Amino acid sequence: MKPLSSVRRWSPLLCLFPVFLFGARNNSVPDWKQQGVIFLDDSPNARQHPVPVQAVHVGEGFWSQRRRAVTDRSLPSLLLLLEDHGVVDNFRRLAGRPELPRRGPLYTDSDLYKWIEGAAWAIASNETSDSARAQLKGDVDSLIGHIVAAQEPSGYLNTYYTADKAHLRFTELTRSHEDYCLGHLLQAGIAYYRATGNRRLLDAGIKFADYVVENFGPTKRPFVTGHPELEMAMVELYRTTRQTAYLDFARYLLSGVERDRLKLKDTDVRYMFSGKPFTSRTEFEGHAVRALYAVSGATDYFTETGDPAYKKTLDLLWTDLTMRKMYITGGVGSRSAGESFGDPYELPSEQAYAETCAAIANVMWNYRLLALTGDARYADVLERALYNGVNSGLSLSGNLYCYRNPLASSGDKLRNPWYDTTCCPPNIQRLFESLPAYFYSTSRDGVYLNLYHNSELDWHLDDGTPFKLSQFTNYPWTGDVHLTVNPAHPANFTVYVRWPSWASSLDVQINGQPFDVSTAHKGSFVPITRTWTAGDTVSLSLPLQTLLMAANPRLTDDYGRVAVQRGPLVYAMEQIDQNGAAISDLFLRANTTFTVEYRKDFLGGIATLKVPGLVAEKPVGDEPLYHPYSAGASRAKHMVNLTFIPYYTIGNREPTPMEVWLPVSHSDETVTSATSLSPEKHFENR
Repeated sequence: MKPLSSVRRWSPLLCLFPVFLFGARNNSVPDWKQQGVIFLDDSPNARQHPVPVQAVHVGEGFWSQRRRAVTDRSLPSLLLLLEDHGVVDNFRRLAGRPELPRRGPLYTDSDLYKWIEGAAWAIASNETSDSARAQLKGDVDSLIGHIVAAQEPSGYLNTYYTADKAHLRFTELTRSHEDYCLGHLLQAGIAYYRATGNRRLLDAGIKFADYVVENFGPTKRPFVTGHPELEMAMVELYRTTRQTAYLDFARYLLSGVERDRLKLKDTDVRYMFSGKPFTSRTEFEGHAVRALYAVSGATDYFTETGDPAYKKTLDLLWTDLTMRKMYITGGVGSRSAGESFGDPYELPSEQAYAETCAAIANVMWNYRLLALTGDARYADVLERALYNGVNSGLSLSGNLYCYRNPLASSGDKLRNPWYDTTCCPPNIQRLFESLPAYFYSTSRDGVYLNLYHNSELDWHLDDGTPFKLSQFTNYPWTGDVHLTVNPAHPANFTVYVRWPSWASSLDVQINGQPFDVSTAHKGSFVPITRTWTAGDTVSLSLPLQTLLMAANPRLTDDYGRVAVQRGPLVYAMEQIDQNGAAISDLFLRANTTFTVEYRKDFLGGIATLKVPGLVAEKPVGDEPLYHPYSAGASRAKHMVNLTFIPYYTIGNREPTPMEVWLPVSHSDETVTSATSLSPEKHFENR
């Protein structure tokens, strides 16, 4: 793998001054309306500048449907469950209701903060109805009232370490999650500020952050992030306030200097992915979510400072993840023990942990790397994880969740409305509600299209020129994308369109005329630089072929098997669709042709894939445990029609066995009958 794309070399000292390095802002717009999910306008090493959620209008399509499920059903139902399980009462208990018991694990505060962040991005979204927006604002304001009332005069705010546990504050850092809860408090406060301009929760977070910064550090009490998260939050707080103390504290957290003072063990620093110098890391290990949150915070820090030691480490870790430790779905974390990474190529299917939060963290990290470098390789990984390993975490109905996302199942129930550890549901809510901000970014020389979806960007270039960019597409079901560029006046800039790595070719037309892409390659952004005038059009055509994907031979669980991918979507088979055949007896043929069928009223509207396959005449479970290879190679089979559905839709009907990786039949096997299907065909935009 190549290293991170080169970044502009600025002195780290530049980040200490609140100057605007990238041209004119629209001074008529309040600062909070200028700021996206991550705010990089003043970050000296950022190639891209993410736009705010409010700048994007999302049209009907793949993600509008998923986001509507979050706004209409997921957010309201989860808030009721948080109430029912005492998460809100934990704050009321400290604000005048001492008779209420403290309920839930010690990290429940973070679940409410993540819910608030999701609600904040829903409030910012142009697609949220006025009535839903008013309801969410009322709910959030009420929750903020309880949270602020529970805060102590010192700034300390945590519902677990109170009363008889108060003496344990910040003495159990490897397990307490006090740092983790503070990080999510800050992110919720920043999100609500950027959505509404209301600073009340942000100010509470700042008060707690100041308490930590004033009391902990190299010459004060030692501190470590038992569950990394605070690193990201401190950098984002610096970007919001321009107070360098927060950036300095992020550097302190990443420096890992407190191992001796805190008497940390080797197992601690591996599991937490914290507690030793970040720049000494060479591979992913330990708890997958913690590790990916840590590297996200380190990327944020590097984006502000340009420290070359961080760049080297980020390169090594990204290569380790994408070459040795990531599922084809973009899921991460193979072991249930410790919710952790396994060894290189240890990626089992049925035992896969692949926690939804880990896939979300994978998106968050690659989003930061994309913004840092403008390199489309990171958009490819982001897209893979988003469409598959994250998207599977939320049911089509919007009120059931996967904590783990295996790639095979013997029929287990995968989805539930509630988990005692409730990290994944509000995490997926905050990502899906903020998703419009991921579609586009600006840069000093133009605008980037990071993700394809029906939408309109109504924003301005970095030099202040107002412009609109409209997308019309049925992606990912088809690969045709039509753009209309409308600057306020003729202007010379670059529109960067993404050529995904899964697409074998890309055809581009500008105002109906062919555009030469011969110097570009798949897995890159294609720059289109010209003087743009209102009404200029760009048409993209990406061929959506159904591909059989093979794993590296060292990934022994999938050796001799293939997975099916079409565009950015990974597909799976559920036994319920296979006409009574047991999924363990099914085989794909290496040279086969798929038929694509769009079913508007099936699983929310999807493209299914059908293909002639083989089923064993004698159930595989009845075969001997071991046999001569030649006998296995000639096992009798007969033809059967197989049906594949997108991986993200698994588990939305009755529990049924499921597989992503299927064995491939040998050419010399005995086939007793045959059927045929029509070859693959594309369908029109609908």
